[in-house]
Amino acid sequence: MRGKVAIVGYGRTPYSRVKPGEQVYTVDEYIAWAAELALESAGMSKSDFDGQGLGVSHAEVAHTVNWSAATAENLGISPNALIRGDQGGCSATSMLIRAAALIDAGVIDRALIVGADTPLSMPSIAPGLPLSPERTRGVFWDFQGPFGVMGATAQFALVLRRYMHEHEVTPEQLGKVAVSNRYHASLNPGAIYRKPYTLDDYLGSRMLSDPIRLFDCVPIVNGGLAFIVTSAETARSITDRPVHVLGFGETNNFYAGSKVFPDVTVTGFSQSAPRAMEMAGVTHDDIDFLQPYDDYPFISMMTIEDWGFCKKGEGGRFIEEHDLHFDGDFPLSTDGGQLSGGQPGGANGGFMPLVEGVAQLRGEADGRQVRDATVGAVCGFGGIPYGRPGRSCISVILGSEA
Repeated sequence: MRGKVAIVGYGRTPYSRVKPGEQVYTVDEYIAWAAELALESAGMSKSDFDGQGLGVSHAEVAHTVNWSAATAENLGISPNALIRGDQGGCSATSMLIRAAALIDAGVIDRALIVGADTPLSMPSIAPGLPLSPERTRGVFWDFQGPFGVMGATAQFALVLRRYMHEHEVTPEQLGKVAVSNRYHASLNPGAIYRKPYTLDDYLGSRMLSDPIRLFDCVPIVNGGLAFIVTSAETARSITDRPVHVLGFGETNNFYAGSKVFPDVTVTGFSQSAPRAMEMAGVTHDDIDFLQPYDDYPFISMMTIEDWGFCKKGEGGRFIEEHDLHFDGDFPLSTDGGQLSGGQPGGANGGFMPLVEGVAQLRGEADGRQVRDATVGAVCGFGGIPYGRPGRSCISVILGSEA
């Protein structure tokens, strides 16, 4: 699959925290907006996707059994293949992989991949906590909800506490990730929070679920994103700056060690990243930047470890010893990531690492451009299973050349 498909356009709408006086858009409007931006970026029209592919990420606000078909109707597109993404923060990367497979098989030549959500405009039992069926039944409600575990922050606090019990990592090391992300957000007009803060500010932010602080947490936003993937041959006729998919790997429902007592400090990236790098034919030294799924700084740290940039338990020291800025020796989350950029619904935040990776390799990351970037690593991370970090972990290697 190396170099057989390429991304030729992308779009990201402005995000909203639905403050008083702000225009409120529906999820359908955000999808149409993001799609329009991606089409403009590629110099294409929606008619180019009649008889082709349309990928649609899950939107919690939509609650419909045929969301992808309804989205095709709303957009006025008649695709021959519908791709549905419902793997949380892996949805964008999973749809990229499936679109690539359909293109390689000759079923379609191109696909428009869209995702949006408006979690701040839907009923909830608490701000930012949608009425998800997952939180009203099954494992969560049996073993977590009754004991006060209210959402991702409390769930991930348990994972981080276990990591801190087994390995060495300091609040200052994790804070460096958050501070670096906010610095990058200050350079990105599309980020929701752009005012830089210091390590002292991070350490002084209030504790929410020990050991996770306020500035560890991703801000939820309303918004949408999209990208266009085509065959490599078609890509050459569309743009002189295609971004090629060099390699990918996917792992779902990963257990590190025993299924009865798994090591919760290891993610599925430990399996998917080596496969992606092998397919791409690259080493760690070839990778110019890493765009992790960064809803919490310690997820970025564990991603660094499980991608093999350092050994397990050495992520904190790795962060301490490297410059994470876009012009440093290990550029990380160069658009501010989700931590400062915002998370447009649980299934759509994973578009952000992919879109930023494409922008960097096309040389379009104004003000935060990684110099001479030719190969980038992009991550999708989705779902929080009981007692483990991440139901789905997808690793992707992108390159400016096939």
